[in-house]
Amino acid sequence: MEFIRKLFGLGPKVNMQDVVNKGAIILDVRTKAEFQRGHVKGSVNIPLDQLSNNISKLDHRKTIVTCCASGMRSASAKGILRAKGFETVHNGGSWQNVNRYKNK
Repeated sequence: MEFIRKLFGLGPKVNMQDVVNKGAIILDVRTKAEFQRGHVKGSVNIPLDQLSNNISKLDHRKTIVTCCASGMRSASAKGILRAKGFETVHNGGSWQNVNRYKNK
């Protein structure tokens, strides 16, 4: 399984509970309307289509966990952040998934 993860650039499996508990920035890349209907408490909302123009709002030194509705946009956001020099970025998938870790 590890070989497959590396082959597809997925990297090592991360302990999301630990990442969230250590104070990672939770970046929700859904639209503002989606975010207003529910989100992880304390998360930052920068819609995916506005992320490139708002990179300066994020701290390169912090770990970032991206999330959205299903994990697709958050995967794209992770790629954008990595291309912009962010080193520690994780795709948390859906915001409900990340919220599950935040509330423990």
